[in-house]
Amino acid sequence: MKVVKKSIRFLLKTALGIAVFLLLYGLIVFITSIIPVNKNKSLDTHNTIPVYILSNGVHTDIIVPLNNSIKNWSTSISYLHTKAQDSTRQLLAFGWGDKGFYLDTPTWADLKASTAIKAVTGMSSSAMHITFYKELEENENCKKILITDKDYQLLIAYIEDSFSVDTNQNIQRIGTHSYGKYDVFYEAKGSYSLFYTCNTWANQALKSGNQKAALWTVIDKGIFYHYE
Repeated sequence: MKVVKKSIRFLLKTALGIAVFLLLYGLIVFITSIIPVNKNKSLDTHNTIPVYILSNGVHTDIIVPLNNSIKNWSTSISYLHTKAQDSTRQLLAFGWGDKGFYLDTPTWADLKASTAIKAVTGMSSSAMHITFYKELEENENCKKILITDKDYQLLIAYIEDSFSVDTNQNIQRIGTHSYGKYDVFYEAKGSYSLFYTCNTWANQALKSGNQKAALWTVIDKGIFYHYE
């Protein structure tokens, strides 16, 4: 009986500890998500480069021109890498995330416990999901901003630094993996975790480009809150 009682007490303490942790975690996420960074970012005639912030309700992508005077992504990320090979799509979406989720979990029904544990604990590797778009329409899940050349260079530098490169400094495609006709995957740096998610990456991208963002967030709403 003593063993049973000790086991029950241990389970209760563990459950209580997890509950308290999740409560504190949720509270910190909420508070840091609504604290603005670059709140007073000015809008003037020098803001000419279009950048989109796109969410599917869970995950946030940063979308930039495929080619302009500052950066030509097509030299390393080609539409020929996609199944459609559509050269008319001139917008490029970048979405950083957990490699296991990206490649092994096409739907929530496919989610394995091992994949989830590796993801939340930062034990797995990451990938960059690239999607080609022809055009985007602004709505509650898609926001368009205009930024300066200087800020765009900073944003691009952040995105470039997120890729894992080979010995020749070339980004590395991950096989022929894709979700559809217009996307492709590449190796990326860093690890997904409970404290650094795909949305944290996107939020940091905006901060790096001197754009409005949350102090820290792990959810897409923490980003879009500042663009309402």
